[in-house]
Amino acid sequence: MDDRLASIDLGSNTFRLSVGRVVRHGDAIQIYAEDKMRELVAMASGLDEHKRINDATIEQALAALRRFGERLQGFSPANVRAVATNTFRVARNAAEILPRAEQALGFPIEVISGQEEARLIYLGVTQTLPPSDRRRLVIDIGGGSTEFIIGRGATPLELASLELGCTSWTRRFFPQGRITAARLKQATLAAREAVQTIARRYRRTGWDKAYGSSGTAKGLLAILTENHLSPHDITAAGMERLAAALVEIGEVRLRDWAGLKEERASVLAGGLAIMMAAFQELGIDHMGAGDGALRVGVLHDLLGRDSHHDQRDDTVRQAMARYHIDGEQADQVRATALALFDQLDLPPGSAAQDLRRTLGWAAQLHEVGLSIARNDYHKHSAYILEHADLPGFSRDDQMHLGFLARGQQGRLHKLRGYTTDRPHWLALCCLRLAVLLLRRREPLAVQPITLRVQARTIALSIAPAWLAAHPLSEFSLEAEIGIWRMAGFTLTLNEIDYTT
Repeated sequence: MDDRLASIDLGSNTFRLSVGRVVRHGDAIQIYAEDKMRELVAMASGLDEHKRINDATIEQALAALRRFGERLQGFSPANVRAVATNTFRVARNAAEILPRAEQALGFPIEVISGQEEARLIYLGVTQTLPPSDRRRLVIDIGGGSTEFIIGRGATPLELASLELGCTSWTRRFFPQGRITAARLKQATLAAREAVQTIARRYRRTGWDKAYGSSGTAKGLLAILTENHLSPHDITAAGMERLAAALVEIGEVRLRDWAGLKEERASVLAGGLAIMMAAFQELGIDHMGAGDGALRVGVLHDLLGRDSHHDQRDDTVRQAMARYHIDGEQADQVRATALALFDQLDLPPGSAAQDLRRTLGWAAQLHEVGLSIARNDYHKHSAYILEHADLPGFSRDDQMHLGFLARGQQGRLHKLRGYTTDRPHWLALCCLRLAVLLLRRREPLAVQPITLRVQARTIALSIAPAWLAAHPLSEFSLEAEIGIWRMAGFTLTLNEIDYTT
């Protein structure tokens, strides 16, 4: 791999770019920070009452991404990962914005789930903390959501993402920046109600030390310590003193607080209410600051993928065990599908490599829907793969898995709602053929089919002796011709005697 990786965190308040240099010391691999860029975009503030991001905010975001893109010129796509968080998750016009954003940046952008965001945050925080076997609680208050993670070592034990953020809470409870005792109480109670949904489970799991990894946590720590409201760390008592002072003043003013940054002042009230609610509901006494967070987690996740320790492989294995998938059949379907895929002669590059990995995972998980019912199991499989929490997989990843799972059998008109391209259709053909050939759930003595593709014509060549010995497979292959014609492809079945 190249010796540099880059992560882009498109947060609800701030866009961040981190470039890290990969250094190997024997068997050990480390990432050293080389460059950072940050742009205050305030995406969450640009959401209107219809949950659409306004044009001015979009243009500001695109300008920031163009600057990031200039810095990343020359980077391999395999060494760059851009993730978008809560505002992109909830914005109703996100699908319209993403293509423009990707063009401005020059790289794909993944809209990640709250669970995946929490996992990456924890991965990032643990890189900056001393090694420990004790349980840690990490809270990351972002502009539109707050992530709660309990973990031991590098392993998360509890992951949750709640839709309460410093920007959204400030807009909702402190319009025009006015702070009153009643408004602060209302904001804190509303946040406590949200945290109550996870409080019992988190208390039961327990932790030894709490860390705040967000800009809100770091901002609160600076204000509390530099203004002598807490001797060290974030404390409940210190926040109560800060809250009382803000109510007395009636607003957040930069001149009143040492350590307060201008960009943090406008969302301080909402962040404070959320942090106080978390302390009260979870019984936290004090909290330290954890560096790293999402952007560092993305870098280390990229490093793991390149070092052949892809989190997604672990996730697939865990899902196979959880849903009691027939591992032998899954491995056979995977091997057959990939053998066909390797005959497609797609343009070499990271896109083809990524699609091959996705096809392999889809083949391993194609029967996950059997855990619900045999009838229409492919539809159940698609639903699970699209909506389950699958650590390491982005929303786009999961939609591609769902496309392949839903299309593994039956007619293809049901796939019209998916946005995909020719290579994905060809990958689906490989999966369908593998499932068809292995319907008897017995190993194939030989690979009976060769495949050749030109434009939208898929030519299958098969030995006539094999067809004669497998009349059910021959019938199914003949049916595929009509199915693919309806999808705009020409599928041909040619008998070739390989023994002559």
